[in-house]
This record gives sequence, C-alpha cells and structure tokens, in this order.
Amino acid sequence: MTGQAIAVEPRAATGPAIPAIEIDGLIKDFRTGLRGVKLRAVDGLSLRVPENSIYGLLGPNGSGKSTTLKILLGLATPTAGGCRVFGRAAGSLAARATMGYLPEAPYFYRHLSGRELVRFYARVSSVPAAVLDERVEAALEIVGMTDAAPRLVGTYSKGMLQRIGLAQAIVHDPRLVILDEPTAGVDPAGAAAIGRILLEMKARGKTVVLCSHLLGQVEELCDRIAILDKGRLVLEGSLSDVLERRDQTQLTIENLPPPVLAELRDFLAGRGARLLAVEHPRASLEKLYLEKVVGK
Repeated sequence: MTGQAIAVEPRAATGPAIPAIEIDGLIKDFRTGLRGVKLRAVDGLSLRVPENSIYGLLGPNGSGKSTTLKILLGLATPTAGGCRVFGRAAGSLAARATMGYLPEAPYFYRHLSGRELVRFYARVSSVPAAVLDERVEAALEIVGMTDAAPRLVGTYSKGMLQRIGLAQAIVHDPRLVILDEPTAGVDPAGAAAIGRILLEMKARGKTVVLCSHLLGQVEELCDRIAILDKGRLVLEGSLSDVLERRDQTQLTIENLPPPVLAELRDFLAGRGARLLAVEHPRASLEKLYLEKVVGK
C-alpha cells in the first residue's frame, strides 16, 4: 500500500522485553439472581502476550474471553489477581492510551461518513490537531477504505463496517489492538482482506489480540494461542508447538518404489531412495480445540 503510514513508535533496545500483556491469577466473580449467587467468569487465569505478535484468545461462549478483555480495557475490575499492559496497570490512563479496541458488535453513528467517524474517534483519542488529518487518512488507507470514506456509514456492508471499525481502533497509533470477532458475519473474501490487514499491522510493530471462532483464520494468522474453557486456561503456547503431534512421526521419502512400505534408512539407501525429512505431523487447530473444550 502507498501513501501516508502510521509511524511505529521506536522501542528502547536495553533490558528484557516487556510483554504487551501480563495476566497473573486473574479472578472475576459476578453476583447473579435475587440471592446473589456467585458466578466465576474467570478462574485463576495467568498468561503472557509477547509484543509484536498476533495472539489468538479462543474458547466457547461463556469461557471468560470477553470478561478478560473488559478487565484489560479497564471496563471491569477484577475480583482478584492483576493485569498489566506494557508494564502499566490495566485500566490506568497510561495503559488505555496504548490500546485500540474493536468490540464484537460495534455501533457506529450511521449519519456520519466513514471519514467523519474515524476523525471523531481520533479526536476522542486525543490525536494532536497537527497530525489529525494525516492519521485519519493513514488509518483509512491501511484498512482499504479511502475510496468509501465519503459515504455514510449507514450505507456500508458488514465487511465495510468491520474495516471502518479497524480504522477507528488504530487511528491513534496504539501499540496494542484488541479485536473481538472482527470477521463475524463477513464473507470469505472480506475475512481474507481483514486477515491481510492484521498481518500488515504486525509488520508495522503492533501487537494484536484476536478473539475469533474462525479457527482456520486463527491458524493462518496467530503466533500463539490460548484456549479458555469455563474461565480457566486449558492450553497455551506457540501455534507450531501446540499443533505438533509428538506421538507420531511422518517420513517424506523421495523415489520410494510403491511395493516398499516399511523399511529402514539403510534399506532405503541401498535401493536408491533418499530420506528427505523426519518431522512431527500437525493436528488442525479445529481438532485440537474440540479435544480440549468438548472432548471430541
């Protein structure tokens, strides 16, 4: 893409890297019903999100994902435990200034044009007047909405609404962008376009936390994932590590005659066949998710 680009904030090269997100022993209880029965939405959650990565936060409905995000954003307070964003307490002004957010079901002012909407959110986010227009146009270009920016938001398709939502989430140049189901209801072409935007955001130095039920897209985009179920962490790690099947070995053999099925390396060498690779096959993310969440 061409044109104005949102600048990437330079980072100090000294000392150990501070995670984008640190969550330690997070607990969140709600009181429900007339008797005030306690409902534990998040149960002792601890995890780290590295900076400049795309991190997938997965789980079924009611697993605690949205509650965790609300605590990170300062929209809810924890019952116990803590969260930090780039070393700052979640909910503090310093932490919130580093974040951009696209909720699962955003409501945007339909009577504004796309450009007016992004400009409004830029002003709400205290973008300096001297760079306001530059930031707005850069955000619109990154999400591919420059041509549609003069149109009213009320005329946008679902995919266009998600893109303009991404633009408002990044217009103030946040280091961390949290996206809750950014491709919900979007057609495959639109979902692929949003995926490319997320990869470009990472290339610009951003950290992205992605909540999504589209596991195929998560598998393509994310560096690490965490799977939550009933408020607890059931799996966390790099995508390559969690999908690799250590209990199986896959052989890739060049020039192996069809009748030869179960021979060793020396036998293959004697027959002119060359062993190209010994590696561990990967499960699909969807299969792993179902195993961890519903035991299927």
